[in-house]
Amino acid sequence: MKFAICQELFEGWEWERQCQVIAATGYTGIELAPFTLASRIGEVSSERRRELKAIAESYGLTICGLHWLLAKTEGMHLTTNDAAVRRATAQYLIELTNACADLGGTIMVFGSPMQRNLQEGVTREQAYANAAEVFRAVVPALSDRGVTIAMEPLTPKETNFVNSCAEAVELMTLVDHPNFALHQDVKAMLSEPSSITQLIAQYAPQTCHFHVNDDNLLGPGMGRTDYLPILQALRDTRYAGWISVEVFDYRPGAEYIARESLQYMQRVLNELD
Repeated sequence: MKFAICQELFEGWEWERQCQVIAATGYTGIELAPFTLASRIGEVSSERRRELKAIAESYGLTICGLHWLLAKTEGMHLTTNDAAVRRATAQYLIELTNACADLGGTIMVFGSPMQRNLQEGVTREQAYANAAEVFRAVVPALSDRGVTIAMEPLTPKETNFVNSCAEAVELMTLVDHPNFALHQDVKAMLSEPSSITQLIAQYAPQTCHFHVNDDNLLGPGMGRTDYLPILQALRDTRYAGWISVEVFDYRPGAEYIARESLQYMQRVLNELD
């Protein structure tokens, strides 16, 4: 299994220091939040993208992809009935696709709850059609650059659009392209009626990326979630993608969270062995 960590946990650190600490902790992947680089991805030059990639690689790290794609942007929305906003959103996702590929990444996790919530007067059916239209417009760039958008179901506390793996697959059916796939996140799956192990098994063919965290918004093993059956299920389904730590409570400190999360998962794997 290959482990990455979402680097907004280290926001404000110099990039080389982020890479040094993440690699020294034992991770081999780093997942970027674009807002930590610039307010808009176009502000990150081609030269800077090459530099970021080279520094990561010098520490044995792969920039596996991007997440929080639309966070802290303006004028973007996925499900809106405003056609101009949908076009702008698709264009920005194309820009992100090119940046992701330039950095060496292959995955873009679409979470961004505020930019996908149903606006007043938008029906569920319209929302799915609007979102599918946006993603279909991005598909040629995804295919050309070898990048996959991983649609992330989120809890009803976070958004009212795509709250389950089943709903993500519903949207995938509308988009109908292999470069638009399913992302699974432990915190989000905890809100579903089916168990996490059932969801992993059921949606294994569609899943391309996996986030690990805990019910208290910290890293795996820092809450009440038992990861032994989760990692066993990923093994059983021969999951070959990245397992990426994403936390939302940074109070214990970046280095502590990174270290404790990975050490916990390694202990679980040792148990399985």
